[in-house]
Amino acid sequence: MKKRIALLGSTGSIGKQALSVIAVHPDEFEVEVLTAQNNAELLVEQARVFKPNAVVISNETHYSFVKDALSSEDVKVYAGENALTSVVEMGTIDLVLTALVGYCGLKPTIKAIESGKNIALANKETLVVAGELVTGLARENGVNIYPVDSEHSAIFQCITGEFHNRIEKVILTASGGPFRGMKQRDLKSVTKAQALKHPNWNMGAKITIDSASLMNKGLEVIEAKWLFGLKTNQIEVVIHPQSIIHSFVQFEDGSIKAQLGLPDMRLPIQFALTYPNRLKSDFPRFNVIDYPSLTFEPPDMETFRNLALAFAAMDKGGNMPCVLNAANEVAVAGFLNDKLGFLEMSAIVEHCLEKMDYIASPTYDDYVYTDQETRVKAFEWLSR
Repeated sequence: MKKRIALLGSTGSIGKQALSVIAVHPDEFEVEVLTAQNNAELLVEQARVFKPNAVVISNETHYSFVKDALSSEDVKVYAGENALTSVVEMGTIDLVLTALVGYCGLKPTIKAIESGKNIALANKETLVVAGELVTGLARENGVNIYPVDSEHSAIFQCITGEFHNRIEKVILTASGGPFRGMKQRDLKSVTKAQALKHPNWNMGAKITIDSASLMNKGLEVIEAKWLFGLKTNQIEVVIHPQSIIHSFVQFEDGSIKAQLGLPDMRLPIQFALTYPNRLKSDFPRFNVIDYPSLTFEPPDMETFRNLALAFAAMDKGGNMPCVLNAANEVAVAGFLNDKLGFLEMSAIVEHCLEKMDYIASPTYDDYVYTDQETRVKAFEWLSR
């Protein structure tokens, strides 16, 4: 039987690539739900091609346009944030691919888990903000969370067949972004355009800026903790400019496994959708001869302070990773809107981590409160 997919964030980078995977395997997948925040025109185009049961446009101002454009299609049209969290409860959904960007992915992912839906997770912020809560709910509801990030997919692929063996540590790789090797004096004057030019990956603006500042790797470190049940001292980061090795896993006997491949998000997306099977693909193949040298270096956490801040927030736990994420979302938006410089993003995050009250065992309401209050403090910093 076809696997019925709800794709949250279908008009973003991951969403579009997921649909390209689904399109190649029409006998394996059926699109049940598509959602978008603002890109109403692309959502309509996708709905006409994939014929979902329902679409959701989160920005309600676009509802009439989407409704009218799809009036001749057998597609239900909903609008608003509440519709986004309700649609994942549909009984016709087998798997929810969460490709939303940022904190907004948390609530619909929780609702999908509570409805017993397996999750293909591309929204790392869900586990950064509320990893303990989300993984606990997944266990209670018998739900599997399949990682879509290339690094976490690599770890998952390395431990498949090894679930009975203890992990000594994992090593997440990072390209280093466009500013690898620079020092703080060099970063004071970098521009938004420079930060958006990632050397290896084609991604959305927010994740590209996070990659340039190494915050993306910090968020992935926290995500890895919850996905694989790790402690802080079991997670390392290395800079690997070629982006061929996506992560390593070292087992307690000292053996190391690595997953290699060209930088192409379609592979981890497809693996998450098809696990435990692998489907044939026409993705470009990695040729060892083309890469005679793979290099590695330690991250410069004094210059790229976001990575150190992420490790510190993870180590303290509680609501601190939620603070980290909320402050960073405000900081990145400020940088993209030319309201602050590149290095000031770390300053905002550090300020919020120092000023926000610590909650050791937060509830869902505590996470909501923490996110809101952190954003207030971050905006106050921006307005000073």
